[in-house]
Amino acid sequence: AVVSTQSTGMFAIGRHPNTKTLGLDKAGVDMDSRGNILVDEYQQTSADHVYAVGDVCGKALLTPVAIAAGRHLSHRIFNNEADRKLNYKNIPTVVFSHPPIGTVGLTQAEAEEKYGAENIKIYQSKFTNMYFAMTSRKPKTYMKLICKLPEEQIVGLHVMGLGADEMLQGFSVAVVAGATKKQFDSTVAIHPTSAEEFVTMNWGMSV
Repeated sequence: AVVSTQSTGMFAIGRHPNTKTLGLDKAGVDMDSRGNILVDEYQQTSADHVYAVGDVCGKALLTPVAIAAGRHLSHRIFNNEADRKLNYKNIPTVVFSHPPIGTVGLTQAEAEEKYGAENIKIYQSKFTNMYFAMTSRKPKTYMKLICKLPEEQIVGLHVMGLGADEMLQGFSVAVVAGATKKQFDSTVAIHPTSAEEFVTMNWGMSV
C-alpha cells in the first residue's frame, strides 16, 4: 500500500551479527538461526568460561546495554559478586527523531496482556511546550503513564516531544525503583519545564 498523507518516513531494517566466521561451533558455543549467541541471564554461553555481551546476543541492541552487561559480568567474575547480573527489564530507550520519543517499561497493550485491562490505569497528557508559545509552529508533546493497580505502580512511561530524550533518563530511575503515581504526585514540579507534567498529570484523574 502507498501512504501519501505523510511527509516523513522512517526505515529501520535491523542488522545481523557477524559471527559466521568465528568458529564458535568448534568452541561449543550455541547460536540461534540468525547467528546470535545464546546466553543465559548471566551472559554465560553454552561453553564453560565463555561469555558474550552486547548486540551479538540479539537482545536489547543498545550500546549502554552492552556496557552495563559487561560491567555486571566483570563484577561477578573478578569481584566475587556471584549474583550480579543485568536486569533487562525496564531498559529506557529513545528514538532520536524530531521530536524525540522516549519510552521505558511496558506499553499499554503489554500491560493489559500481563495484568489484565481491569488492573491498570492510564494517565496521559497532550500540550504545547512554552518554548513554542511565540512561534507559528506549535508541535505537541505527548505523555503517558501506565499504572498497575491497586497501588498504581508505574510500569510504563512514555513521552514524545521536545526534550523527551533528556527527561527520560531521570524518570527511568523512578520506574526501575518501582515508583507509584502517588510518589510522582507528591514531587514538587520544576516550572516552567515539560517534565513537570509527569508529576502534575491529571492531578489524580485518569484519562
